[in-house]
Amino acid sequence: MTLGAWSPGRRLLTAGLVFMVTITAFEGLAVPTVLPATLAEFGGLPLYGWAFSGFFLASLVGITVAGLEADRRGVIAPLVVGALLFAAGLLVAGLAASMAFVVVGRVIQGLGAGAIFSIAYVIIGRGYAPAAQPRMIAIYSSAWVIPGLVGPALAGYVAQEASWRWAFLALVPWLPVAVLAMVGPMRGIPAPGPEKAGVERRSAAVVDAIRLAAGAGLVLGALTIGHLLLGAAMVLGGILVAGAPLKRLLPPGALTAAPGRGAAVAVVALVSFTFLGAEAFVPLAVSSARDAGTVAGGLALTAAAVTWATGSWLQARFAARGSRKGLLVAGAALIAIGIAGEAAVPVSSVPVWFAAVAWAVAGLGMGLAYSTSTLLVIETAEPGAEGAASAAMQLANTLGVAIGTGVAGGVVAFGAVGLGIAPAIAIADLLLVFVCILTLAVIGRVTDARPRPVGHEPSPVSSPGL
Repeated sequence: MTLGAWSPGRRLLTAGLVFMVTITAFEGLAVPTVLPATLAEFGGLPLYGWAFSGFFLASLVGITVAGLEADRRGVIAPLVVGALLFAAGLLVAGLAASMAFVVVGRVIQGLGAGAIFSIAYVIIGRGYAPAAQPRMIAIYSSAWVIPGLVGPALAGYVAQEASWRWAFLALVPWLPVAVLAMVGPMRGIPAPGPEKAGVERRSAAVVDAIRLAAGAGLVLGALTIGHLLLGAAMVLGGILVAGAPLKRLLPPGALTAAPGRGAAVAVVALVSFTFLGAEAFVPLAVSSARDAGTVAGGLALTAAAVTWATGSWLQARFAARGSRKGLLVAGAALIAIGIAGEAAVPVSSVPVWFAAVAWAVAGLGMGLAYSTSTLLVIETAEPGAEGAASAAMQLANTLGVAIGTGVAGGVVAFGAVGLGIAPAIAIADLLLVFVCILTLAVIGRVTDARPRPVGHEPSPVSSPGL
């Protein structure tokens, strides 16, 4: 049987994945769009970045637990639990009475989202033929297109005309329904067995993930604490808490961007740091710094969602016959150009629509760079260890986003006190452009890879009615 994206044994599974990511994409694009309205109601600018970084730090725990459980017992249980946690977080954020409760809801969502996205990549790596994996990554990414076209503008309109709360509450029932519909097709994806993830290893990895999230949280909290000595102590404590777990959870060579897989994982973290760290503040720059409203702020996210999917499809077209390294260089350069353009929006007289143009350029770069780097990580995974590879990749991604949004949030909160919010956002963007330049140097250490031989295909998936 050909284990392609739309082959008879895969159609329902592929459709379920697309539906699941479509639902989560609506939420992912709605939150940065409506959060300026939440800020206007509650205040609490220092917590603004934590609505993003708290989400992704919690995702580290969900990613680790779900990836290991997928290697031990299969994909169904961790995916269902992740969906239920995500829905619970939506409820808490949607019913919040302060910005602090919004952050709490986002943390709960993060636990669920980490499990969901980790398992999605396990399904791609274990349930489809190697030759079909680039196409599946493109299909998975393209599920952001419809939410990207209507989600930000719709969320902005709802926030303006009704309440930002509906951006959370309206999505509560749908994600559990989507995951439960996938249970049948997922039964045919075998687990490698408990020998791949013993009890001691699983417990140690979970403790490491919690320590990593706590340590990173201490470092990011130091950026907004407003006290030099206490901040320095928090940074030192965070490094001590998180240093050893980070080495153990990431693949060898990731922290030093060693040639090959280590550099590929590092690129995943860096492009997430830059693009998503900047994206969290694009609607704030448009709707608050330029006073253009939440709908206008969401249109830039719409443009980037479409071009991200375009870049991912270009990756699928050229990855098999072109240089992975060339695609990564092009992607990182476009991200830098887009962020630099966004830096001008809050502090100059450029038209507000320029934000959408600049962010569309960055989105195209992200589609190229992120899809290519994740493909490299999946390609180099050992058969039967796709869960561990997926967990490491998603850990690098979420840690990059958490630190990127946390650093940018700290710069904006600190800079807004003396300079105002518009210059503070521009400074944060320019810092992220500098990180893009560093990313280009790391890409030089990536080794081009090719898919595993056809004989190493995963087992077919069976499902009722197929």
